[in-house]
Amino acid sequence: MEQKKNRFFGIPNRYFVLAFIVLGYFAARAFPPILPHIQLPAERVSHDPLFTLPVIGDFYWTNTLWAMLLVDVILIIIALVVRRAASGGSLVPSGFSGAVEALLEVIYNLTESTSGKWAKSILPFFVTITLIIVATPGVDSIGVLEESDHGYAVQEVLPGVATIIKEEVEHGGYSLVPYVRVLSTDLNFTVGLALISVVMTQVLGVRSLGGKYFTKFINVGGLFSRPVFGVIDFGVGLLELVSEISKILSFSFRLFGNIFAGS
Repeated sequence: MEQKKNRFFGIPNRYFVLAFIVLGYFAARAFPPILPHIQLPAERVSHDPLFTLPVIGDFYWTNTLWAMLLVDVILIIIALVVRRAASGGSLVPSGFSGAVEALLEVIYNLTESTSGKWAKSILPFFVTITLIIVATPGVDSIGVLEESDHGYAVQEVLPGVATIIKEEVEHGGYSLVPYVRVLSTDLNFTVGLALISVVMTQVLGVRSLGGKYFTKFINVGGLFSRPVFGVIDFGVGLLELVSEISKILSFSFRLFGNIFAGS
């Protein structure tokens, strides 16, 4: 009975999977896709600025802002679905709600193992950042072709589907600007996450330790009682201060670099 379920027209399903992989390889060789236009700033969707700020300047709507709007809608829908399942009276959620609960349980256990009794205070920030990063959409191969000085010569295979017919050309080529770009490829987004993470770390540190928390950075208690080790402790505190500030850079560029390179 089990063998019949794993067969289609008497042929094992694994052979169909293998056939599709081989066909996909030759199809990609015959009709190479249009490569996205690689650039560091997010592509502008609006040609005219939405508004202008005195110091920042013009503000344009970008394809990463579309991704931010979509991920907000996705998370709101997920929250409503889970809320509806929880209000149904069942103590054991199933299906999609059960999968969300399993993910939240893993995140909570990880948070509790590192922060103990402060897990409930840290969890909302941890879960929010995780869900935003996991749920953010982005399709770099679907967009609009725009003329570019350094682009590709293309042809239309099917209505709305184009392929490369020639390598990159210097004049008269086209480049693909995605409709929705992965949110984490926008440095503004990763810097925002880094600032929230570092600032809330200091806030929670003060809440748990009070004023003693700042002795982590400026430790002068042992300068006179034990001068040698006091100077070492003072220097270590300054290094901790530099390290805490540098986390903003490391948090920002680590996620950005990983996703941007892969995208």
